[in-house]
Amino acid sequence: KILGEVEGREALRQLRRYQELRELDLPLVILVGVATGTGKSTVATEIAYRLGITRVTSTDFIRQTMRAFFSHEFMPAIHYSSFEAGDAVPLADDPLVAGFLEQSRNVLVGVRASIERALQEGWSMVLEGVHLVPGLLPAIEEGALVSACVLKIDVEEAHARHFFSREAGAERPMAKYLDRFDEIRRLQQYIVDRAEREGVAVIENESANRATTAVAELVLSAAERTRERV
Repeated sequence: KILGEVEGREALRQLRRYQELRELDLPLVILVGVATGTGKSTVATEIAYRLGITRVTSTDFIRQTMRAFFSHEFMPAIHYSSFEAGDAVPLADDPLVAGFLEQSRNVLVGVRASIERALQEGWSMVLEGVHLVPGLLPAIEEGALVSACVLKIDVEEAHARHFFSREAGAERPMAKYLDRFDEIRRLQQYIVDRAEREGVAVIENESANRATTAVAELVLSAAERTRERV
């Protein structure tokens, strides 16, 4: 009643949609992808908070775990960053894309196992990472409410600023990313093109708050479609 007076009907409508999402009693699997430096982890963490999901992981974490088990000689592609994976297949027609796809297919084996475990346990999870390539993702036929999207940053300068902010926080040196910025941008375009062909939502991440709201809308709309089928 109070929210209705202050915020109006739209706030009440959204609250009801969140309530209906909870009443579905299905685990949520939210997949957030696209290139390095586009704010995937920020949006993934925020959408998990909004939806009360406690399990958030990344494909980089899965790749790092796989590195501990598979040597460079056995599985070379996973031992490079996504935008450097072409160094593993230098003789390919397009080393950047070929190396990235080889790395993604390897990492998606671990992604599939993580999703299967979540479904077995009835857990909701948010998974983010560059390796969530539209068209390569494992199919989830039933037992969960699945929402997938990719993020993009159209303006090059805005994209580059993400690496400057990392330097300010002393998280990772920015030079590695800026030296390969052209490759990062090309991978972003490649993944966005695949998303558009596969019918996967593409969300501009000029604002983390607006991007998170857009991801939430995907989840709520998917829940409504599921309720209609039921």
